[in-house]
Amino acid sequence: MRTEETGSGPTRAPPQPEERRPGFRERAELASQRVPFRIKLAAVWVGIFTVLGILFALAQFDTTWLADNFWFIALGLPWTILIAALAIILAVILALLGALGRLSKSSIAFGVAGFYTSFFRGTPLIVQLFLIFLALPEIAPEGWGWLGDRLTLSVLQTGVIGLGLNYGAYMTEIFRGGIQSVGHGQREAAEALGMTYPQVMRRVVLPQALRVIIPPTGNEFIAMLKDTALVSLLGSVAGQMEVFRRAQLVGRADFRPLEAFLVAAAIYWALTSIFQYFQSRLERRLSKGYVRAAVQRKTKLIPASASGSPGSGAIQVEVGVEDEDATPGPMEHGH
Repeated sequence: MRTEETGSGPTRAPPQPEERRPGFRERAELASQRVPFRIKLAAVWVGIFTVLGILFALAQFDTTWLADNFWFIALGLPWTILIAALAIILAVILALLGALGRLSKSSIAFGVAGFYTSFFRGTPLIVQLFLIFLALPEIAPEGWGWLGDRLTLSVLQTGVIGLGLNYGAYMTEIFRGGIQSVGHGQREAAEALGMTYPQVMRRVVLPQALRVIIPPTGNEFIAMLKDTALVSLLGSVAGQMEVFRRAQLVGRADFRPLEAFLVAAAIYWALTSIFQYFQSRLERRLSKGYVRAAVQRKTKLIPASASGSPGSGAIQVEVGVEDEDATPGPMEHGH
């Protein structure tokens, strides 16, 4: 037995702890860390699609009917995209006006913007569509038939106006938050240079606010693409049927509603996936110049003891090292 000599006599050395062997969970975690993340992600997706394929086979769908009617349903894509594109343009205009009204010191502008956002955020979208489609012609006074004719809208026009009004109310808060994200000192500096309020907004505030506004606006547009299906509840002209309406009619005619809605779901999923890809590309482009320097993980040997005396050994650790080639953030640009 090993003893150590001290001033008060021999003492026993402290017992060395037994080395614990890693269990199954620890070994699995270590093995998982050696596999690249992209490979693990691909394996998860393969597993999900395998399960979906098994469920599809067990359901015994009529694959011949799916192949024959796929293109008929897909021909509604142009109308789906057209309704969403026109509605998002209207929504952006209304959201900008609503945000400026909510930030205005005018009681009239603030009140109108407050009523607009409160009503259209507080009532269901389908109710708003039917009010626009059915109630607008009724407000024309008796004997004013020409006004009733002007207020009688087609299904396409109702869908664009209804979706634009509804999403514009939600996007008002997005635009308001983006405008408020720009430092107040920049507005004061622009006003000191003699800029008017419209010039300050157009040249200073809005270009910087777009970086904050665009990501959630892209999400709203993707949600709007799916909400175009509600327009079909108003009825539709034969040549202007969007995806859901086409799936509904052909599925009902052939008594294959499940297959028809499955095709519609696949089309909507593919469409939103494409727009999500372009949205992520746009976000990365707009974030250039605002992303802080990246931190690389590098391995470095440091002394094992606090004093770092020779012979004390060393341990291997990972430390963060700033990447000099990374794009500097907004506070890192030279003045």
